[in-house]
Amino acid sequence: MLGVEFVDLVKDFGSVRVLRGVSFALEAGRVHGLLGENGAGKSTLVKILAGYEAPSSGSIRVNGQAQHFANCRDAEALGIVLIHQEFNLADDLSIAHNIFLGHERKRGWLLDEAAMDAAAAEALAQIGLQLSPKTRVGDLQVAEKQMVEIAKALSRHARLLILDEPTASLTPGETKRLFALIEQLQADGVTMVYISHKLDEIERITDDITILRDGCLVARSPTAALTRAQMAHLMVGRELADLYPPCSALADDAPTLLAVRDFSVPGWVQGAAFAVRAGEVLGFAGLVGAGRTELFEGLLGLRPAHGEVVAQGHVLPHGKGWPTLSDAVHGGMGYLSEDRKAKGLHLDWGLAQNLTLMALQQHARPWLQAASEKAALAAAVQRYGIRSRSLDVKAGALSGGNQQKLALAKVLQPGPQVIVLDEPTRGVDVGAKRDIYFLIHELASAGLAVIVISSELMELIGLCHRVVVMRAGHCAATLDADHLNEEELIAHATGTIVHTDAVYGCQQQAPSSPPLA
Repeated sequence: MLGVEFVDLVKDFGSVRVLRGVSFALEAGRVHGLLGENGAGKSTLVKILAGYEAPSSGSIRVNGQAQHFANCRDAEALGIVLIHQEFNLADDLSIAHNIFLGHERKRGWLLDEAAMDAAAAEALAQIGLQLSPKTRVGDLQVAEKQMVEIAKALSRHARLLILDEPTASLTPGETKRLFALIEQLQADGVTMVYISHKLDEIERITDDITILRDGCLVARSPTAALTRAQMAHLMVGRELADLYPPCSALADDAPTLLAVRDFSVPGWVQGAAFAVRAGEVLGFAGLVGAGRTELFEGLLGLRPAHGEVVAQGHVLPHGKGWPTLSDAVHGGMGYLSEDRKAKGLHLDWGLAQNLTLMALQQHARPWLQAASEKAALAAAVQRYGIRSRSLDVKAGALSGGNQQKLALAKVLQPGPQVIVLDEPTRGVDVGAKRDIYFLIHELASAGLAVIVISSELMELIGLCHRVVVMRAGHCAATLDADHLNEEELIAHATGTIVHTDAVYGCQQQAPSSPPLA
């Protein structure tokens, strides 16, 4: 077993102090929850523990011995392994090659492919992922990539395992398997640090809780001694009873801004139909692989697709969605990808460059005006509550919640009338979630049609006027506000529902939505 003690740990990045004398211990063989808003210092703390960063001062003791890690290999040699929140995988390599990247097994001068495939298959079986170790990682879904990361960590014989937002991309079934695996590892004596913004998971899976705020330790407690409300209050320093804004009633004469019928994305979606009105928040629920993201990627010109689409009263020609995403943007659509790192932001670019990328014509007279971009950024920082030590840093220097706010500001720059938000609060802390929820409410109140794709059922229940449930590439049902509860949403997503008059199939229009134009 490995026990760890942090002793007066300080970390500075230039003139910015991120950790301020943090001291506490991780008892061996227990699951420790690490909580805090984005920017509180959680990721920096565990990166120091895993050898990715060096402390500015203070020390780490492992089983009573002071340790100074030059890199992550030093930490891994002691059995300390970090599973990053953002994937650390090579898309062009196989699962087996990713699992053993940097730790390849060899037979003489050659790679021992058979041994690595066998060991990778064993690791995949341990986590219940039924895939060939030869599968290319770039062909996997987001949830499958997360499970490969976990398999890779287990192959390193971890004795202290750090899981940073491990369920952000997992279905309820996959999350249940992960929790069973955590219980198994704990029984085997593995110490774990579990970072999550999902307080129900923290409550369910952890033994102890450590809470950071602004780089300081603010609370240490057995998990059972704190309610979720108390956890949230300690994280943000204020009450969050009003996490969701009130759902505004739709005007009877609210026009339909987007209507879709008999829309298909080959290999993913068949015959989808839905409509969304001005001022409405329409949710999309379903298990991973149900086709939610693929439906809108087809609609927005990112995948081949066909079907009837009416946008703001105009029928799109050629019997399909927009030809390209640029055409969709010019047609009044906005799209926030579920993967802000790979598809939402250029992390090596500055904040202003990211913000104005989709609306460059607003800042060119005729040449691009740096002053105009700078003014737009200042306005966006104020409007969306983006927190940064400087406006001149790269996007990658922002915390996860602030990156998400920047990505939202970016897709809203062109002034869309219909905005599609795919997993808008994935990997975002409870305080930033509330900010995003109220922004969604403001957008709808201003007359936009907002579509929210989310794996968090409570998020959909708290935000939406109606929710479309997808299953196996089909729109299985549309539920109005009176039927938005976890039981019905899960039942439709899994195909176990008994039909009631209150459930409207997607091939029909729910009463709250007018027929296709």
